[in-house]
Amino acid sequence: MNAFQLLKADHEKVAQLFEQLESASGKAKLGVFDQIRTELELHTHIEEKIFYPALEKPAETHDLTLEAYEEHAVVKKLLQELGRARTANEEWEAQAKVLQENVEHHVEEEENELFPKASQALEEEEIEALGERMEAEKARRQGGARSSAKKGGAKKASKKSAGGKKGGKKSSGKKAGKKSSGKKAGKSSGKKGGSKGGSRKSGSKGGKRSTKKAAKKRRR
Repeated sequence: MNAFQLLKADHEKVAQLFEQLESASGKAKLGVFDQIRTELELHTHIEEKIFYPALEKPAETHDLTLEAYEEHAVVKKLLQELGRARTANEEWEAQAKVLQENVEHHVEEEENELFPKASQALEEEEIEALGERMEAEKARRQGGARSSAKKGGAKKASKKSAGGKKGGKKSSGKKAGKKSSGKKAGKSSGKKGGSKGGSRKSGSKGGKRSTKKAAKKRRR
């Protein structure tokens, strides 16, 4: 897939997403917008990193390339502003429409003006090489986004499991404390019972001795 084919495929995908955005409602509309933002951010990245630098030097494409950079800046600003919203109200929908119009204008200029001039300024081998480089960069970026999402999910899961372990340790510590305190109480009560029994026994023995002495005195 050469550079023009790859970029046109991106344009078509975004156009389909904008159609879905118009028919969606509520939270679903925000979900479709997230897809549009992801596609546009990736598309502008590969164009600015690989495609546009190759078109800045040739005189035929120099001015159009500089204009394309400026159009990208407008789109990025709109994406940032729309991305802050939590609900798709009327104001948000109006701004989303402005985004769509800017993107459509940019696509029209690229496909009808920039691409034809770029095909004249560049060799076929260069166009093929640019397409391969952009495709590889897209795959690299998409792979990085997936791995970071997986890492984020793993961190959340580890935090939850760590919290569960801490809770388990605390509860087991409390149970152990209760058991030890119960044992101590049992031992202390046993000792008290033993001392009371001993005092009772000694008291009964002393009583018996005193009665025997009184009986001897009477006989005398």
